[in-house]
Amino acid sequence: MTRRAGSADLPLHSGRVPVWLGQRMTRLGALITEAIVQHYGRDEFLRRLANPFWFQSFGAVMGMDWHSSGITTSVIGALKRGLAPLSGELGLHVCGGRGQHSRKTPDELMAIGHRIGFDGASMARTSRLVAKIDSAAVQDGFHLYLHGFIVADDGKWVVVQQGMNDARRQARRYHWMSQGMTSFLDSPHAAIEGEGQGDIVNLADHRAARSRIGQLDLLADLGPDRIVRELTALQADLALPVDQPMLPHLVMPDHHDVREKDVHMRRLHGALAAAADRGPQDFQDLLLTPGVGARTVEALAMVTEVVHGAPCRFSDPARFSFAHGGKDRHPFPVPLKVYDETIRVMKSAVSKGRLGRSEELDALKRLDEQARMMERYVTGPDFKEIVAGEFRRSPSYGGRSVFGWEEEMQVALNPGQMTQA
Repeated sequence: MTRRAGSADLPLHSGRVPVWLGQRMTRLGALITEAIVQHYGRDEFLRRLANPFWFQSFGAVMGMDWHSSGITTSVIGALKRGLAPLSGELGLHVCGGRGQHSRKTPDELMAIGHRIGFDGASMARTSRLVAKIDSAAVQDGFHLYLHGFIVADDGKWVVVQQGMNDARRQARRYHWMSQGMTSFLDSPHAAIEGEGQGDIVNLADHRAARSRIGQLDLLADLGPDRIVRELTALQADLALPVDQPMLPHLVMPDHHDVREKDVHMRRLHGALAAAADRGPQDFQDLLLTPGVGARTVEALAMVTEVVHGAPCRFSDPARFSFAHGGKDRHPFPVPLKVYDETIRVMKSAVSKGRLGRSEELDALKRLDEQARMMERYVTGPDFKEIVAGEFRRSPSYGGRSVFGWEEEMQVALNPGQMTQA
C-alpha cells in the first residue's frame, strides 16, 4: 500500500524564476539527484520526491522561496532540464510541467516508452487517471495547474502535481508513488499537501468505496427519489466518527521572511560547526578545490544533508534556505560565488564517483555525519546575528536577488558609504 507522508500549507505566489537562478538550480538539482542515485539507488530518489518535507527542503537548498508554491514549479522544471542529458545514464525521465506542458505529458510518456521499451500507452493512461482523480475524485476546492510525472526505465514512477485556490491564495501539492500501490481508488496518495478546508469530497479514499458503488447504481437507476434517499444515507454516514491516522503536518506560513521559529537552530548550529571543523581537513587537504572557502563548506553541509538526511530531518525547510539564500532576499540574497563553488565541488565529486573514485563523495558524507554529531552539544550565534552577517557579507559573495545585485542595493540604501568586501 502507498502511504500518505503528510501535508503542508503552501502560500500561492506568482512570478518567475530569474534565468541566473534557474540555470544554477538546473545544475545543482541534477548533481544532487546523481549523488543520491550513486549512494542509495534510483528507487530511493523516487521515494524522496514522494516525501513533501524533503521536496520542500530540496527546493529551499537551491535558492527558491522557502515556503511558497513556486518551489513545486521550479523544482520540476529544474529536474526536467537537468536530468534530460543524463536520462540514458540514470534511467530517469521527467515529463510534464505547468500549464500547457502538463497536457503534453501523455505524448512524452509514449515517446519515452517507445524509446526505452516500457508500455508508454499504459503510462499515458496512468498520467491522465492520476490527474483526473485529483481534479474530480478529490473535490477540495483546488484546481490543478501543474502535473509532473517522473518515470524510471523499469516503469516505476512518481507524480507531483499541484492545484490552486485563488480565493484563499493557497496551493495544494499531491504526491503519488507507484511502489506498493494496489489501486488508484484506494487511498493511493503518497502525500497531499495543503491546509484543511473543512469537509471535502475524496472519492479516492478507501472509505469511499460504498459511495463509488452507489454512484454507479445511481447511473443505472437514476431518479429524484433515489437520489434523495442516497443523499440522506450518505449524510448520516458522514456524521459518524471515522478512524483517521494522524499524519505529519508541515505548515508553511504566510510570512515571506524567515524567522527564528521556522528554523531548528540546533541543527543549523551543527552544520555551521561541522563546516568549521571538517572544512580545513577534508576540503583543503583532500578535495584541493581552488577557491573553496568556509562559507561554501557551510552551504555544502546543508546540500549533503539533502542527499543523506533521514526523513525526520526535513521538518524545517526554512533551515535549508541558509545554504544559498532566496531569490527574494529571504533569508538573504543568493550568494552566487558560494552557489557556483558548491556546484563546482559537487560536480567534481559526482564525476569522480561515476568512475568509482568515491573519496570526494565520502568527504561530503563525513561532513553530514559530523554535523549530526555536533548538533547535540554545540552552540552558536543567534538567528538575527547569522542573518545580519549574511547581509553584511553579501556583496563579497556576489549576492543577488530579483531586486538586483546586493552591492548596488546597499550603495543605494547607504549613499556615500563604501561597501566592504
